[in-house]
Order: sequence, then C-alpha cells, then structure tokens
Amino acid sequence: MRLRAHIILLLAEGYSWAVIAGVLFCRTRTIARWKSRVECDGISEVLGAPPPEASREGNGWREVVVEWVLKYSPRDLGFLRSRWCWGVIVLGLGETYELQVSRETVRRWLRQEQIVWRRPRPVVGPCDPQRKEKLQALRQLLASLPANEIAVFQDEVDINTNPKIGAMWMRRGYQAKVVTPGTHEKRYLSGSLNWRTGTFLLTEGLPTEGRPAALFSRPLEDLRRRLLRYRKIHVICDNARSHTCHAVQKYRILPESQVDFPFVALF
Repeated sequence: MRLRAHIILLLAEGYSWAVIAGVLFCRTRTIARWKSRVECDGISEVLGAPPPEASREGNGWREVVVEWVLKYSPRDLGFLRSRWCWGVIVLGLGETYELQVSRETVRRWLRQEQIVWRRPRPVVGPCDPQRKEKLQALRQLLASLPANEIAVFQDEVDINTNPKIGAMWMRRGYQAKVVTPGTHEKRYLSGSLNWRTGTFLLTEGLPTEGRPAALFSRPLEDLRRRLLRYRKIHVICDNARSHTCHAVQKYRILPESQVDFPFVALF
C-alpha cells in the first residue's frame, strides 16, 4: 500500500516515470498498472480491500478452543498428551467437528483471548482429610507447652552444586559459557527451628550420604545434645518415609525418665 501511494503521489507532483522507478526501485510496468487502476476505479484501489470482519462462526470456534485450553486436557479428547499445543488443537477440531483450520489461526484465536504460553505454578495437591485435626493438635501443643519442654520445626533440603542454567542475552551465533563445578554432587542439610526462641539449628549430611534415615537420626541426636535444658523435645516434621523408618522409631520409645538426654517425641 505504501508503494502504491508513493507512485500516485509522485505522479501527481509531476515527476517522470524514470525518476519514480529509480527512487522507488520498481518497474515502469508497475507505475502504469496503478496509474491505470486509479484512473478507472478511483483512489480506493490504492487502499485495497478492507480487512474481513470476524464472523460469528469464527468467534464460536474460538470459544470452543478457549474452553478446551482452560478447562480440559488433551487426555479428555483421547490424546496421549498432558498439555495442549497448536497441532493437537488443530487435530482435535478436525476429528471432533471436521473443522479444518491452520495452526496460525489457532494461535491468533488464543492471542486475541489473552492466553499466553507460560510455565505453570506448582501448588499443593489434595488436602489431608485430617488437616484440621492435626492443626488443632499442633496449636494445642504449642499453647500448653510447659517450660521444661520445647518444640522445633524440622525439615531437610538438598543443594545442587551444579546449578541450573537459565536464559540470558548473547550475540547471535555465539553461545556464552558458564563455569560449573564439573561434578553433579549433591549436599544435604537438615534444619530445626526453635519455636520459642527462633534459633535455627543446622546439621549437615555427609558427602554422598543422600537423604536416608541417618540424615534424620543425626539431627535428632544433635537436638538432644544441644537442648539438654529441656525434658522433652517435640519435633514437628512432615511424613517423609525417612521420618517413619525403623531406625527412627527408637526415638519414640525412649523412656521419658532418662536422665542423660531429653526425650524426643516426633509429631
């Protein structure tokens, strides 16, 4: 459209065809064609046909695609995929409604509805049916905790020494380099938060130890040695398998009358 408009404007200014062809890098046949069209059909030929309006039928199919993407998964339509892509949507429309559309049409529909391709956010799964009872028991325990007892919140974490590399800016054709340790060794830490004082007690796992019961038993022993002033230590932790194995059960059956170390109770 810009080329057509320039041709007509330069002709109206009285420039020769040779000058117009040299300035606009076009042939004289192009100049003659658009000069003839404007003289016969008017200036509307330069602007071209107006863009077609979105039909109601197209809007209806767009609503179907949006409903698929937001409310259903490909498995609901019989596809062995967990996420939608343009090709699967096109294939689903063809098999379900015998509608033939292109991937670009599907992409345009989703873009018009402000639907973008992003990484989803992980959320906690179904709630524990005993969640209310457990929270009530925890609140009652902390509210009625005697002076000679303490409660700690405990959990483990693994640290990767070979970090995950994200995207960054770089010149085309050149790939930037990030120096890594060279090994994929993991280290494990176990931490306990003192509920009454806010003190954080840390226990580091041994190299190549992993997260077995030993990583949980060692922090329990550290708590017994560091918190000698308390008669009972309530350890509030999650239901990981290493927290309920046989090696950890001995801390549940230690007698409360033991003098050397305080009694540890897992919650």
